[in-house]
Amino acid sequence: MKLSKRIWTSVILFGFFGQLAWMVENMYFNKYLYDTISDNPSYISAMVAASAIVATLTTLIMGTLSDRIGKRKGFMVAGYIIWGFTTMAFAFITVDNATKLFPTLNAVSVAAITVIVMDCVMTFFGSTANDAAFNAWVTDVTDNSNRAKVEAVLSAMPLIALLVIFGVLDGMFVNKVGPDGVIHSNWKLFYIIVGSLVTLGGIIGSFLIKDGKNLKPNRDNYFKNIIYGFRPSTVKQNKMLYISFLAFTIICTAYQVFMPYLIIYIDNYLQIHDYAIPLGVILILSAVISVVMGNIMDKVGKHKFMLPMLAVLVCGCVGVYFSRTLLPLAITGTIMMGANLVVSSAVNATIRDYTPEDKVGLFQGIRMFFSVLLPMVIGPYIGAAVIKNSKETYEEFGVVKQVPTPYIFLAAAVVCVIAVIPMVILVRNKGKEIKKSGEKDV
Repeated sequence: MKLSKRIWTSVILFGFFGQLAWMVENMYFNKYLYDTISDNPSYISAMVAASAIVATLTTLIMGTLSDRIGKRKGFMVAGYIIWGFTTMAFAFITVDNATKLFPTLNAVSVAAITVIVMDCVMTFFGSTANDAAFNAWVTDVTDNSNRAKVEAVLSAMPLIALLVIFGVLDGMFVNKVGPDGVIHSNWKLFYIIVGSLVTLGGIIGSFLIKDGKNLKPNRDNYFKNIIYGFRPSTVKQNKMLYISFLAFTIICTAYQVFMPYLIIYIDNYLQIHDYAIPLGVILILSAVISVVMGNIMDKVGKHKFMLPMLAVLVCGCVGVYFSRTLLPLAITGTIMMGANLVVSSAVNATIRDYTPEDKVGLFQGIRMFFSVLLPMVIGPYIGAAVIKNSKETYEEFGVVKQVPTPYIFLAAAVVCVIAVIPMVILVRNKGKEIKKSGEKDV
């Protein structure tokens, strides 16, 4: 099935602006917390875990609600508009403001907790709009003939969003070097601009998006549907779907071992302060690799790419561990991120293939449980444990701070290897399906 220009424009619009907000949340909230409030990695891991829990519960509840109502557009449009405003709110969370509002309390703790709480509020609206409604809508308007291609484009969106952030906003507002040679950050303007763009995306989308033609209200019991995906009988009936979820969980967990600390690692351990250059190269090339491979996967079969690209991903993680200068980091980082995108696209497209058509919204919450909640609870804590045990520190203005080390990439590689087990099952099962149907396995 050929997708219309309207659908492709909607995919790119909501995909890009959604990832712009998520990338700021996943990476810059961490840096903001680390640079301006506290260097304690426990705050970062707690924030990541808390937002993951909220994201999963929100997607499960709101995704099921969108199934019941039989509408996605309203959740997407209203969610994006409010999502932008909640992002802007971070412009006003500072230690100084915490001191003014709560003079008798520890201002650092208050500010850190406020960031964590506000992150959860932002995540509620973001997950409603993007994780629950938008992801269900993508499944509604695609089929087995084009999902790998669409998934490849979507998987490239986080990198394109980061490229925009690194290439434009970071140098202007986060790491702007003044005439005195000192880095000056204007976090307030940074958050206001990003939030405004996300809100603008929702407004534009209100004139563009249309619900899928085959989407109908699901009048099954709402509360039973919420727990439907966690029933043993459901797992048994959809065995390959849950094996796909398991594979995705492992890949996403490996990613979360290093991703929350990536900018801090490059900036403070490698001492590459102009990190927009290597990350820009990595993001551009990885996005190109993802889109090109997405087209090939739809033609050849996505199951054929899982194990080979997983091996490349492991090698990429190990390569980044050994990279200490700009050029090696750009090369190995591209290998790692490109392979991660291809593997993620193949597995995520497989998840869409195995998702029951009458419960697409419901299963977005289950997908979030496996792809966000578990990885974002487990992964950052693995990374934090590795950072603490390495005991690497640096001094800034007389203050000793902990710093991430290359061992987080080795830990990620080890986690990736575990994904071999579910992927072998998926590949073998797909081979059996093709043989049974009499299709040609090209």
